[in-house]
Amino acid sequence: MVERRFPDPRNVLELLKQPKRPADGRPRRLRNALTIQDLRAVAARRTPRAAFDYTDGAADEEISIARARQAYQDVEFHPGVLRDVSRADTSTTILGGTSALPFGIAPTGFTRLMQTEGERAGAAAAAAAGIPFGLSTLGTTSIEDVREAAPDGRLWFQLYVMRRREISWALVERAAAAGYDTLLVTVDCAVSGLRLRDKRNGFSVPPTLTPRTVLDAIPRPWWWWDFLTTPKLEFASLASVGSNVSEVLDAAIDPSVDFDDLAEIRALWPGKLVVKGVQTLEDARRLAELGVDGIVLSNHGGRQLDRAPVPFHLLPAVARELGDDLEILIDTGIMHGADIVAALAVGADFALVGRAYLYGLMAGGRAGVDRTIEILADQVVRTMKLLQVTSVAELEPRHVTQLRRLVPLRG
Repeated sequence: MVERRFPDPRNVLELLKQPKRPADGRPRRLRNALTIQDLRAVAARRTPRAAFDYTDGAADEEISIARARQAYQDVEFHPGVLRDVSRADTSTTILGGTSALPFGIAPTGFTRLMQTEGERAGAAAAAAAGIPFGLSTLGTTSIEDVREAAPDGRLWFQLYVMRRREISWALVERAAAAGYDTLLVTVDCAVSGLRLRDKRNGFSVPPTLTPRTVLDAIPRPWWWWDFLTTPKLEFASLASVGSNVSEVLDAAIDPSVDFDDLAEIRALWPGKLVVKGVQTLEDARRLAELGVDGIVLSNHGGRQLDRAPVPFHLLPAVARELGDDLEILIDTGIMHGADIVAALAVGADFALVGRAYLYGLMAGGRAGVDRTIEILADQVVRTMKLLQVTSVAELEPRHVTQLRRLVPLRG
């Protein structure tokens, strides 16, 4: 029999004690976020609807992004057993430099709209983690200011070939002068995709005050305080193009861009040249023949052509045929470290994360980006150890089966 006694009030009071909470709830929110989806939930609460939906949404019916995420969920891993995996090396070499982790931060536009620290937070967090940071042509922090935020970081610049070519060529020269080592030329934006959420929200940069946005602001005063008390939101590297989003986007998207433009960029750019937005094996093959250093298999995060190919499905064929000829990067749909591990096993050399980074930024500024990287890094390490591999280089196709829901109809 267990001896029972009347509860001691002092013991009960001890159990009722609550730890002291900091005045700033941000550390607690970020600590309690265990996944990228958790960060997304925090971001949705703290960010006005139009800015959140711009990040979270995709084109038309958002089928492409749903398929991309489903493809990573439809992965079966094949772990080994009885190997010493007390340590796992996540470092890798990509595009002539090192990265402490097998992923970097993808270039994103309008970033300070999501949270005022914007690209500065992303670049500084990436540098601290030892991974590359990509700056967009449509970034809201200039090429030079991002370098100032990450003086020792690896920086990549994403280029849109604009209608006025001299503007694009000037950006290339500025990026080279600021020590960016890789140029990502985006080629999947002949026209802008139809983002229905943005249309319905009346999305604009800068945001306009309407009865709807005022109502949306009431539960998020901190976001508006940050917005109204910090420098004006603008496309920082494109001050000469125009002052509003329609002027800039009209200038930035040119349906006449072709392979001759790529050759001209190659002649201008002294570093590594990567083509971003490749969606067929045929185009990947031609780019390899032209001697580019790498490609990004990407459908622009589902934000351009809806029902576009799923990059993760395209990856095995491209890796088998061209893996020795150029470096293969991948983005779109990555929300977990296991997604990154699966992509590496199937043949990618590196992954880029966009939305995951922005969810962290919206959830907590620089600290939120740090938390994003920490979550993904922990997931990568845990997945590698459970697969029983000790380094990124050991990941092979035998570790993954892609379970295919979408099988082409052969007539």
